[in-house]
Amino acid sequence: MSAGVLYLIATPIGNLEDITARALRLLREVDVIAAEDTRVTRKLLAHFDIHTPLISYHAHSSAGRQDALVSRLLAGESVAVVSDAGTPCISDPGAELVAEVAAAGVRIDPIPGASAPLCALIASGLPTGRFVFEGFLPRTKPDFRERVRQLAKEERTTVLFEAPPRLIETLKALASACGDDRPASVGRELTKKFEEHVRGSLAEVIAHFQETPPRGECVIVVGGASPQPEEAPNPDALLLKALADGSSPKDAARSVSVATGLAKNALYQRVLELRDQDPT
Repeated sequence: MSAGVLYLIATPIGNLEDITARALRLLREVDVIAAEDTRVTRKLLAHFDIHTPLISYHAHSSAGRQDALVSRLLAGESVAVVSDAGTPCISDPGAELVAEVAAAGVRIDPIPGASAPLCALIASGLPTGRFVFEGFLPRTKPDFRERVRQLAKEERTTVLFEAPPRLIETLKALASACGDDRPASVGRELTKKFEEHVRGSLAEVIAHFQETPPRGECVIVVGGASPQPEEAPNPDALLLKALADGSSPKDAARSVSVATGLAKNALYQRVLELRDQDPT
């Protein structure tokens, strides 16, 4: 008996029209749908008159539920995994199941569709050639501050999720680390009736949401840091290292000249000075 197929099916993030014909067909054809929240998914299925059996699979599901799904797949059944909205495994449960299914040699088919990070990114007006997705920032204060500090140095556009009650706090932390003038965008209520994209500097975006408190799920997009120039190499340190490695003063001057572009004659005089100063 051949194994079944695990389908990772993207669902709408707001507008129910944003589901593909392929996704709807598979949701009807699979043996079971594993949903992050069966109440949310049941509404989606009812809207499209789909009556496939539904079970829960979420971040707190037991290992037994995961093993049961793998067993069903190995027995030849097909399983669809869906999250509450968007693409499974992206800041949603599912990645561990996918790893187990892959290890079992079962076929895995991703069914693409709506994605909140990509919607916010392409509407932000910020560079899209290179970007990094951070999901939700850590909740503990030390980890939160450290992650923000790291993001301030990130040269790629950064995309992250945030809940409305924490949005202003997170934007202020980003402004403190990145500078008030770092370009940013916040997309909220994506694909829904009151969809909004607020663009500008971090200071301008903060001012907007201080005046108009945010509602609905939010995606923050922050422009990357300007590339930092590399520190010029210290010729004295390079000369001393070359001597310590056994190079002669002449060879040390030659190699450091190649590495730094500095004049070989001046470096030779300097390496003689450094050698005479070295107490060893």
